Amino acid sequence: MAIHPIEFRYGTPEMKEIWGENTRFECIVASEVALAKACATHGLIPVAAAEAIAAHAPCATLARAKEIEEEINHDMMAVVKAISEQCGDAGRWVHFGATSNDILDTATGLQIRGSMDLLDTKLRRLLWVLLKRSEETRTLVCAARTHGQIGVPTTYGLRFAIWASEVARHIDRLAELRPRVQVGQMTGAVGTMAALGEQGIQVQETMMKELGLVPVDVSNQIVSRDRYAEYFMFLANVATTLDKIGIELRSLQRSEIGEVEEAFGAKQVGSSTMPHKRNPIRSEQVCGLARVVRSAVEPALLNNTLWDERDLTNSSCERVIFPEASILCDHILALMIKVLDGLVIRPDQIQKNLDLLHGVNMAESVMIELTRKGMNRQEAHEKVRLASMEAISRSRPLASVLADDKEIVALMSPEALRKALDPVGYTGTVVLQVDRLVRKLTPLARSE
Repeated sequence: MAIHPIEFRYGTPEMKEIWGENTRFECIVASEVALAKACATHGLIPVAAAEAIAAHAPCATLARAKEIEEEINHDMMAVVKAISEQCGDAGRWVHFGATSNDILDTATGLQIRGSMDLLDTKLRRLLWVLLKRSEETRTLVCAARTHGQIGVPTTYGLRFAIWASEVARHIDRLAELRPRVQVGQMTGAVGTMAALGEQGIQVQETMMKELGLVPVDVSNQIVSRDRYAEYFMFLANVATTLDKIGIELRSLQRSEIGEVEEAFGAKQVGSSTMPHKRNPIRSEQVCGLARVVRSAVEPALLNNTLWDERDLTNSSCERVIFPEASILCDHILALMIKVLDGLVIRPDQIQKNLDLLHGVNMAESVMIELTRKGMNRQEAHEKVRLASMEAISRSRPLASVLADDKEIVALMSPEALRKALDPVGYTGTVVLQVDRLVRKLTPLARSE
């Protein structure tokens, strides 16, 4: 019986596979094989034994390991026994010199690497969609809002570009994280490598080279959890960017604003009782699940505060937060790619909102032009402020109110005033900024 929504509702097949118990088991077996090879390379076990372990360890099964665990109540030793059974006489050398977390944490490093590879692919896909949208809307002028109130104009291209820039930083962060988080260890019971003798450091380096992981410099019984905490904070950061985009899209889809809309299927139902509803359910799902991803940060940080050379309080917690946060972050990435790729943009409604205040939102433009014509900037600010307040209170166009002020008329002709009140002419360098960003980030993006 399925219980957790990850089992039946959320998550991509590829990320679920990485954090599933079968892949976990395979990573543990791969780590044991790499250990045997490294020990043989440095003369600690017979080469023939390492070859036998490499050949037969993959025949061990998760089902058999679970049977043994039922008897001995130790998950790692159960795997060791299951592998040893497959290796004949060579089985005596399985797990030589290791403690449980040498293998378990190294297996986690392999899973994290696979997880990061998938996240990197999806982040680059999201970046491609955002850059495409940014380029398409680089000149689509719209009302910007600060404090929820309409301000001077911006363009949709700049909005998409800002999100693209943020996603690109996540791609950079991911690359920076890899050597700190995609790590493994072979340091023994308390980190001294005593069981491996003088060859310990070389065994660890050889083992990690075999697996494609970075060896820790030092550790105790486990990989220090500051590394994993950084991974979870990265997931939380990505989730928060997606949350940010989702909140904005939901706001812009409000009936009163109506500038964008999530794609809505021909047979899609918005409400069980209100037949007209077209709800932004995907963006809402992104925002909701982002909260769950962020919630993993606190336990991940606490997993670094263990007793002495270690205790077991991190273990049960990590069995939950690693798959949950990784799968949900990947899921909402895939969801947001779909939302943005199919996003419907409504130019007529954008123009309606741009004109909603009858020019009051262009007050800054008028103030700047008056200052250029010779008026004191502070005086210009006050004049235009008072004119704006009157325009709002009397529901008059700002142009009409400004035309009644002789000092303003003396400095600005009707044509100059009309030009200053035109939103299309007051977007500054936005097109240049968008074009520059698209050129810069396109090499990072991936369309598939």
